[in-house]
Amino acid sequence: MGKKGDLSDFERGMIVGARRAGLSISETADLLGFSRTTISRVYREWSEKEKTSSERQFCGRKCLVDARGQRRMARLVGADRRATVTQITTRYNQGGQKSISERTVRRTLRQMGYSSRRPHRVPLLSAKNRKLRLQFAQAHRNWTIEDWKNVAWSDESRFLLRHSDGRVRIWRLQHESMDPSCLVSTVQAGGGGVMVWGIFSWHSLGPLVPIEHRCNATAYLSIVADHVHPFMTTMYPTSDGYFQQDNAPCHKAGIISDWFLEHDNEFTVLKWPPQSPDLNPIE
Repeated sequence: MGKKGDLSDFERGMIVGARRAGLSISETADLLGFSRTTISRVYREWSEKEKTSSERQFCGRKCLVDARGQRRMARLVGADRRATVTQITTRYNQGGQKSISERTVRRTLRQMGYSSRRPHRVPLLSAKNRKLRLQFAQAHRNWTIEDWKNVAWSDESRFLLRHSDGRVRIWRLQHESMDPSCLVSTVQAGGGGVMVWGIFSWHSLGPLVPIEHRCNATAYLSIVADHVHPFMTTMYPTSDGYFQQDNAPCHKAGIISDWFLEHDNEFTVLKWPPQSPDLNPIE
């Protein structure tokens, strides 16, 4: 049975070589596994035109979006990352000599490596916050792992008892919308939740402290005095530890700052840039 598809230059060369060596068309076909018609056509093209390569790559319909068109489409995508395929198609066809379909745009974008995805959520940073984050990075760029081992990381977090705050997705068929396995139960007022405060360092996990109500300055002062202080003095008895906290209002209250000032000979409060949860391992 003959092979399908176009022949490579090497395969065409083997056919020509076998025929020039004296093999018949049938013998060459049996040896190389090609059809007798293919053997005859390739050898005839070599004999008459000295052709040893295929030209099929030049056949077929030309791409509607050439390299120049792809650069233009990339500029459209870069100018508006949230544009739909319909909008990109409309903008591409404006002023162009040839119009293309949404299907062509979608296929071209895939060929260029683009794909439609949900954007990552990141904190909103002002120019001032960016400057403070840069200053923090520059101040600690020479810190080694041994230096970071002296940092105790802390934060508060809320956990829902019933379901996640985020959007839930399921896989189902069209007629399964009311199937029990495809439903999410809801309760009034969201079902409640619990807020906890935690701390850890390279050396040890700290306590997980429940917060019964909202975390105001008074509640946070109790956490600092009852949990932060013994953790820091135990983990870093030589007073070389750093305590990390974010810039929540209760953390920056006057009574909290005064308490840390009274105990600055036991550990240091790490100066933390605003809007920087991505820098905190506990996040």
